[in-house]
This record gives sequence, structure tokens and C-alpha cells, in this order.
Amino acid sequence: MKVVVAIAAAAVLGLAACGSPSANNSDNGGNDGGNIAQQESATDPNAKGPAPEVPGAKKGGTVTVYSQSTPSTMDPTDIYYVDSNEIGKMLFRTPTQFAIRNGKPVLVPDLTDLGTVSEDKLTWTFTMQSGIKYEDGSEVKVEDLAYSIKRSFAHDVYANGPAYQMSYFKDGDKYKGPYTGGDKYDGVETPDATTLVIHLAQPFADLPFYLSFPMFTPIPEAKDTRQEYKNHPISTGPYAFDTYTPGTELKLKQNPNWDPNTDPVRHQYPDSWVFKWGVDDIKNQQQVLNSTGPDATSLNYQNIDASLIPQLQGEKANQLVKGDSPCTIVWQMDTRKIPLEVRKAVAKAYPYDQLWTAQGLNEFVAEPASTVLPPSVPGYKKYTPVADLSGTGKGDPAAAKKMLEDAGKLGFEISWFYDNTKPVTQQVSQVREQALKEAGFTVKAIGVTTAELRAKTGDYKASVNAGQAPRGWCSDWPSGGSWFPVLFRSQSIDEGTTWGMLSDKALDEEINSISNLPAEEATAKWAALDEKIMGMYVALPLYYDKMAIVAGTGLGGLEGDATMGLPFFLNIYVK
Repeated sequence: MKVVVAIAAAAVLGLAACGSPSANNSDNGGNDGGNIAQQESATDPNAKGPAPEVPGAKKGGTVTVYSQSTPSTMDPTDIYYVDSNEIGKMLFRTPTQFAIRNGKPVLVPDLTDLGTVSEDKLTWTFTMQSGIKYEDGSEVKVEDLAYSIKRSFAHDVYANGPAYQMSYFKDGDKYKGPYTGGDKYDGVETPDATTLVIHLAQPFADLPFYLSFPMFTPIPEAKDTRQEYKNHPISTGPYAFDTYTPGTELKLKQNPNWDPNTDPVRHQYPDSWVFKWGVDDIKNQQQVLNSTGPDATSLNYQNIDASLIPQLQGEKANQLVKGDSPCTIVWQMDTRKIPLEVRKAVAKAYPYDQLWTAQGLNEFVAEPASTVLPPSVPGYKKYTPVADLSGTGKGDPAAAKKMLEDAGKLGFEISWFYDNTKPVTQQVSQVREQALKEAGFTVKAIGVTTAELRAKTGDYKASVNAGQAPRGWCSDWPSGGSWFPVLFRSQSIDEGTTWGMLSDKALDEEINSISNLPAEEATAKWAALDEKIMGMYVALPLYYDKMAIVAGTGLGGLEGDATMGLPFFLNIYVK
């Protein structure tokens, strides 16, 4: 999932992509474009609404949420960053969803049950709840669920969303969605008013987990305004759009047609929510810590800056909300444009330690990385780091320059986008630029606004060769199967979720072969593949993300959502 590393999320979900959001695309050491954070492989098929009350919870008030990183879309089909995923949980009910129990996520029914699979593992059948309504009071129909699945194949329109369905669903490599491919798609059936049937091209045991993505929220075909839908997607959750200024602000109001008795996860405590993006995170986090006036009922979902940690004493220590966020944040290099010997020279020169300081990272929010998989994902192995890919060190510009000279590549241009509106992101880019110039590279750092950054880094046809999205990744579910098939196959380029732009048929076959193994057999093989891919120098591993955010003194119900590495908004209330 993409992380929100200015993620993640991205995602997610990219915040890392789920994707995406938890590094952020601002390049400041927060969350950037990647996948869903760690979840337990736990399910509770018998969970029913209403959700258990949060101890001490009260109704009323407004919660204000701040972040420097800006979601690029709120269209559920296109969401993959972790921040928009977390916000989406308040808006979009899906076939399945995660409850947070004792800090750990548990998959539970939402619009449907958790499904049953056929003996050959190629057909899943889900039974839908009756009586669910949209924000306008109209009934949610099983055909609307089927339509959302069909819509997800319009990847030319919704290029940022998850793409597992294109590999795993029947004819997923052929069907192009309802706009160009028509309404008939053999991968989905609705034989009656409460039954959804999904046909697969290959076994996909984790399908019930996948159906928790916003992409699978029901959408009535008649109300699909296509590229305009992101401006007011139809809600099935406890909140709905009130007003929306893309890139700047989103206000949510209560949805009167949400029925808590049908929902085992969500609450509707605050009267309203206000999301404000594009702020200076450090200044805003100080405001939240001060908790003066309305700041007492606010939070900032980017990780706390190191400069503010000394203040976390006494009562203020209670304002830090910590949680799991198993994401890996990287700075990737385009293998189509940068030869291997040059990528190795970049790694030799890379100023890991200086950038750690410039980004304001600390032990609360990050741990230096040296692998693809973070430590919390089964299959992680702490092997001896590949040369110059340890996530630590000041870099060796003289040695890097010698490598360029030996390769006849002195003066090779390295180019990237960065957010030129914030002091931290400017400083991060400058530190990187200085180190690479000293090593004999030509540097082209292209400044863009916060609102533009995700789109720019996600454009694989742009005239840059490094720092593209996703700049981080978080697990869509806890397995290498939600990492390597997504990030390193040839098709990942078209799907918009590649690290390094690899296009290697032999590697594709190896990944596909491991994907088809039982989980217990695949785990060790993912670990070996991790080291092999690191040796291809497709990305510089920077750090494993953690969640440590600050909240105002007037908020309660604060805990982390380990599927996103962000606060679990659904339990928050105003004291």
C-alpha cells in the first residue's frame, strides 16, 4: 500500500500505498506512497453490529485533522495511499473490514460475510447484508458491489488504485472496465439480491482481506460521474462529504442513513470532521501540543518531528499516540534510465545519516532499513546488508566519483521532484543534491507544490530518473505476497506501483512461482528474493516506518490502526 512519506502509505496506500497512506511524498520523512500496514492474519466471521462502545466516549464536537501531505484523490476506486484509506473508512463500507482489538487488526464482515471458496479455490461466494442505505437514503444493491469491481478494471482512468484483481480475477488481464469493455464481465456474478460471486484465474486465499479496500465500496452505475466522482463520492459509512476543496480541505458531516446496528466496526461520535492539508507539519504539531482553543480537539497525522520530542514530558507525554506501521521507506532509481554501475555509485555516495537528521527522524518514528520487507512481515530476514544499502552512513563521495570515472559516466544526471514549498523538504533535497554533486553527478532537482507532488512522482513518463512513487510501501496484508508481486513484476510499471521499473521475465516467473506456493512454503523464498532484488540496486532502503503522532488534549479514543500506520479515526471522540 502506498505510504504518505512526504506513505505510504501508500498506500497507502505513494502516504505509503494502500496504497496507501506511511511515508509521505513531501520527502520529509513522514509517510509516502505505499500499502496497508501490518495486520494479524486473524478473522472473526461472527462479528456483528453495533460496534462495542469505546470506554468514556461522548457524542458531539468537531475533530480537526492536519497534515502537510495532500491526498491526490478521494475516488474510492483510485485510493491506495494510507491517509485516504483511513479517511475512507469513515465514508466507504466494503464487503469486509478491519476491527482493531488490543491494538491488532481483525478481519470482520461488513457489507457481506467473509465468503466461502469452492473446492478448486477458483470461485468465492459472499452473502450481502440487506437494508444498507446510501447517504441519500437509497438502498445499496448487490449489483452496486459488482459494478465497483468492474469499475476497478478501468485502470487507465483510475491508475492509482490497487491492481491485484488484474492478475487474480478471471479475465482480469483482458477486461478493461465498464467504460470501454462494457457491462458484461464473467469474473463477477449476482445470481440473486444478496449473493456476490467472484471467479478467479488462479487461487487467491487472501481475497477476503483484499475486499476491505475502498475500491470495493458499492457504487450505483447510474450515479457514477467517472472522473468527477472524486469530488463527492457517495457514502455508506457514518460520515459523508459536506464541502471539499481538493488539495486543501475536506469537511465531513454525519450520514443520517448509516445504521450502527449493521456495522461491527464504526462509530459516529463527533458531529463533524475537518481535514486540512498543506500545513507546515512542525509548526502545526507544536500547535496541537499546545492545545490552545480549537487545537485541543485536533491531531496531526504525520509522525512527530524530532525537535518536538523533548516536550513530551509530564502530561504532554500522553499526547503522543504510538502504534505499528510496518512500512519500508525508500528512494528508488529508474533502472530503465540509470545503468547498474551508476546506481551502485549513487548508493555509495548517498548521505543516509545527513538525511536522517534533515528529515527530523528519530527512534520514535523510524528504524534504518536494509531490506525490502520490514521486520514485522513474515519472510523478513536480517541478512548482511548489500554493499552501501544499510540505511546508514555518511556516504563516500570520493569512492563514488571513482566508480563513475571507471564506468565512463562522470557527470551522469540524476533528477527528481521535491516539494519546494516547505523548509524541511527543501533541505532534504539540498542535502541529497550536495552529496551527489560532490560525487561527480550532475543533479536536476525539480521543485513542485505539495498538491502536485504525488501526481508528478507517480508519472512514470516524466523526465526524471529517481525518487518516483511509491516512495514507500506498507503491507496490504502480512505476507511477501503483498510486496513482491506488486512492486517488482514487469506489469507493475503499467499498474503504477513499481520500485525501479523492472521488466525482467525471469524475475516475473520467479515471483509468480513463489506466489502460487502455500504460505508456509513461500515465506522463506520471499526472504531469499528480498536479498536478490536488493542486489539489483533498484531502491535505496531508508527506514522502516513507525507511527508516533500528536493529538490535542481534548480528544479521546486514540489508538493506532496497524493496517494503515495512522490513528484509527473510527474510535476518536471529543471529550
